[in-house]
Amino acid sequence: MAKRKYKRLHYEDRQTIEAMSKQGSSVSDIAKVLGTHRDTIYREFKRCNATLKTYTAAAGQQAL
Repeated sequence: MAKRKYKRLHYEDRQTIEAMSKQGSSVSDIAKVLGTHRDTIYREFKRCNATLKTYTAAAGQQAL
């Protein structure tokens, strides 16, 4: 079986995004910690109509 080229975000990942964004971390820093591309984080924000300042893990999980 081939290795996947992407990583799905889990609720724990969304909590990390929320915590780091509240601390003022950049999208690139968040992506490095999660081991994803920064576009994954931007897509997560777009999916739940949030920004770096307004993102919550609950909203991200509910937008699925």
